[in-house]
Amino acid sequence: MKMPYIPQDAPFSDDQRVWLTGFLAGMSSRLAVGSSSAAPAASGGQLPAVHVLYGSQTGNAEGVAEDAAAAARSHGFAPVVSALDDVEVDALASMQRVLVVTSTYGEGEMPDNAELFWQALSAETAPRLEATDFAVLALGDTGYDGYCQAGKMIDTRLEQLGARRVTPRVDCDVDYEDAAAAWVAETLPLLAAVEGIRGESPVADVAAPDAKPARKRSQWNRKNPYVSTLAVNRRLSGDGSAKEIRHYEFALADSGLEYEAGDALGVMPVNDPRLVDALVSRLGIPADAAVTGKERPFSDLLMHSYEISTPSHEFLDEIEKRAGNDELTHVLRHGDKEALDAWLWGKDVLDLLLLAPALSMTADEFVGVLKPLQHRAYSISSSPLADPGSVHLTVASVRHTSAGRDRGGVCSTYLADRVAEGGTGGIFVSKNKSFRVPADDHAPMIMVGPGTGIAPFRAFLQERRARGAVGRNWLFFGDQHRASDYIYEDEIGAMSDSGLLTRLDLAFSRDQAEKVYVQNRMLENGKELFAWLEDGGHFYVCGDATRMAKDVDRALHHVIATHGGLSAEDASEYVNKLKKDKRYLRDVY
Repeated sequence: MKMPYIPQDAPFSDDQRVWLTGFLAGMSSRLAVGSSSAAPAASGGQLPAVHVLYGSQTGNAEGVAEDAAAAARSHGFAPVVSALDDVEVDALASMQRVLVVTSTYGEGEMPDNAELFWQALSAETAPRLEATDFAVLALGDTGYDGYCQAGKMIDTRLEQLGARRVTPRVDCDVDYEDAAAAWVAETLPLLAAVEGIRGESPVADVAAPDAKPARKRSQWNRKNPYVSTLAVNRRLSGDGSAKEIRHYEFALADSGLEYEAGDALGVMPVNDPRLVDALVSRLGIPADAAVTGKERPFSDLLMHSYEISTPSHEFLDEIEKRAGNDELTHVLRHGDKEALDAWLWGKDVLDLLLLAPALSMTADEFVGVLKPLQHRAYSISSSPLADPGSVHLTVASVRHTSAGRDRGGVCSTYLADRVAEGGTGGIFVSKNKSFRVPADDHAPMIMVGPGTGIAPFRAFLQERRARGAVGRNWLFFGDQHRASDYIYEDEIGAMSDSGLLTRLDLAFSRDQAEKVYVQNRMLENGKELFAWLEDGGHFYVCGDATRMAKDVDRALHHVIATHGGLSAEDASEYVNKLKKDKRYLRDVY
């Protein structure tokens, strides 16, 4: 039977599309398998279980997993939703139906809440899984190497262990919603159909305590952002700073937007009009030229709909074919990622077009090799308990000059330069349930957040103060110079004076001959840091993933080994236990 499917050009919202695909898939499942999938429900109020496992760094994969669970209920299943790290790998052997939804972090790495699961799954001691039927949905971004690599690795390993793939893995780019909904709609009936083939299956009680209602979906999302008034746009860093860090406050008004401390705010940027004008001029295409299948004229599309600062792989390939540039050809064809990254640093789409002065493209051809313009997600730096009418951001404006042109971060300079106080911008909330203030108001909280990494911890501290939490709070913060880079100094000082901040350790790297960083402060205070962990402390990190977060992780291992009297291997087990217990959480980028 052919699966009914909602066409992409059908006039439905995202919420309507998800509901309709689930409904049609459920009807198709019942027609295809008759009463077989519903039979267990007729005896004792029990339904067959389907395990929906997710690996999520920013919340997208978790959201898809929750949507899949809601659709599974309409198919006569009892869904059990779990983060991958919450699953003991030996328990997989008893799971007959498994759906895996995972994103990929960094350059092909597992998300934080899938890392331990992957270690166990890839080990030689992993169990055989001949009784398991599975399907994998991978979320990724083709702009990065290692596209959907986490999903690819899990998919391959499950097959190696003998599990039966019911449908080929689906890899989703940044516009993942329609593809994910189609995957759910097509996969669930296949899982229902194998019930009669594979024999009796484990069942889960309909009223099981881990059954969750369908997630509440906001009307505001990246395809339909809320147009908010920017109430505050002020610079935090001093005049002598090498950085430009700004504080923003968006008014929520009557939007109904809800967020929690630890969530991220998606901001829809608008491209730099100077770059748009330069591209239009270079291509010789009229600004008001029509583009096939698009309602907006050419220049408007470049302004609002496409990435023009970061060249796509498709665009690079097209330029390489036409430009005859030996250097570009060399770095592309030799597969040297570091060399390509170094060559591309600071270059935008215009720079590449200028490599081929004679190159000519139509409007359709040009937009056809560009990626859609994506929102930028920033850690929210406020608690709704402290300021229920607004949401705050702490953002570093990215700026540099290259080839005689001023360049800037797509969204950071859009906010800084082109959205004045009283202006408007499109926003929506990205939930991050894996990065939250301790539920236990008595638990100690240790926060490591240099630079703009302080953002969620400002929110955490506001949250704990509003909740009247009595747990101790310790902040490690730093940047380059105290005189110009100590952002939120007055607020942090007041938090210390009031006792909200039990401990504050600062690290301003360039105020002395030898550079000092937050990880150095951790090592200097290792004995007490370990004591806080032993007392149930939650350890949080926010900021740069490439260097800072790795340095902090090494320091944490060293502190635990030294002051816990543990071997390196036992210290790693200690850290893994912190991760398992959700007491070591990261918001890194």
